[in-house]
Amino acid sequence: MTKLPPIGTFITTALVASCHYAQQSSAFAFRPARLHFTTDYPSTGNRLSRPPTRCKLMHADCSSVESLSSLSSSSQTLSFLEQLNTALAGMDQISAETLAGPFFGVSLFPYLAFLFFLQVPQNNTPKGVTVGFATCLLFVFLTIPAAIGAKVWYGVSLADCDWLHGSAESLLTVTNLVTVVAFRQALSYEEKRRRGDGRDVPVPESVRSYDPMVKLVVGLTGLAFLTALFPALAGAQVHTPYLNGFMDIPPSLLPWTSTHSEPSNALTVTCWIIHITSLVEFLVAMGFCWRYAEVTRNPKWKGLTWGLLPLHSSGITACTYHLFYNSIPVLVPLQAALTCVGNLTAMWAAFRIAKSNGWDVPWGQLQLSDEGENDVDKEDVRWDRSQSLVGFEDLGEALASDNDYTFILKLFVGCAVASYIVKYGEVWFDFPFESELDVALAFIVVPSLLNAFKWNKRSQDPTFEGWF
Repeated sequence: MTKLPPIGTFITTALVASCHYAQQSSAFAFRPARLHFTTDYPSTGNRLSRPPTRCKLMHADCSSVESLSSLSSSSQTLSFLEQLNTALAGMDQISAETLAGPFFGVSLFPYLAFLFFLQVPQNNTPKGVTVGFATCLLFVFLTIPAAIGAKVWYGVSLADCDWLHGSAESLLTVTNLVTVVAFRQALSYEEKRRRGDGRDVPVPESVRSYDPMVKLVVGLTGLAFLTALFPALAGAQVHTPYLNGFMDIPPSLLPWTSTHSEPSNALTVTCWIIHITSLVEFLVAMGFCWRYAEVTRNPKWKGLTWGLLPLHSSGITACTYHLFYNSIPVLVPLQAALTCVGNLTAMWAAFRIAKSNGWDVPWGQLQLSDEGENDVDKEDVRWDRSQSLVGFEDLGEALASDNDYTFILKLFVGCAVASYIVKYGEVWFDFPFESELDVALAFIVVPSLLNAFKWNKRSQDPTFEGWF
């Protein structure tokens, strides 16, 4: 029997209590409403033994009926919530993947529209940034054969086959890495040009040409392909570690005995590095969108930061799924739904950027935005740099003095440390092995809300640093 999570236990207890209350109050709840009569004739001297009275119908006491209706409605709501909670907690992998499929499929179209609006000539979007976001399509389409291979060869989902999973997910890291590097070069150029020191600032190749980042994408994609090709030719098994687990600590060398043993589908350190790096890189890219609004003096770019929020929550959901060793299938359709919503919000944000820069829809006078949307706010945007930046999205600015290579190296080292902590730290706790849905949702909802609240505070106060 599927174990109900604590929220399910609470709901069940509440339902039993409500039924007990109904039994105790049944004498009242089902008592027929009485009709009350009174007379309005005064007594007289010569009155009959039974004076004539005019019956006056008073209002029926409907409180019992209302109580019964309210109790019934509450019971139905609690029953529905309990059934929903049980269904979600007990969803199997096949049902989860079936439910997620349409969301992932539909989400492709708004993402294509997002790319279209992003690269319209009026935006002057750095070419490398467009290449970075477009590289996500490689991840989408090349993940499909990897998922098919995991299912056909081993009968498992892609997430349970580490060597295929790591190779496929590395393409998402490539996407975010290219986006961050291209954005970083464009921001450095714009900031130097804005200082106006009288010198000509050379335009980075990635700002005015697609070629540099396209070549980088081709090279990194080829490398990712090789990480899947060699294990396949060597007869890899379902749980063969990604990159042969070369960064994992052999169990015999661990100086401790943990509370739990890792299941066979646990992610390797290198696979965790890919996931955590993708999350951090995406936060850095969101921070770059915010800064790009400041250097271009077009606040609509900040809207893209907001538009990317659901996509970052989608990434958090994927990492949470792996944190619980892929034991909560309902997180798969949740991730798919967040991806779909995120692609829609990113598309809308890119549309607003295009409109603000003077782009018009090619099919007539279609008004999809507020009045004055195509007027860029030319007022100087307040730009106060903090001396102590602590947010992940601020890593791009905190490491601005580094070149691209040292920037990537420091990013990798930080994510590697976090990956070791996650992989070898979670086995000391019970929750990853208990598959509690409400705990998993807390891992998703709390950082997502903090992220949203942080950007809201920065909208009101540019000097706000955040907490993470």
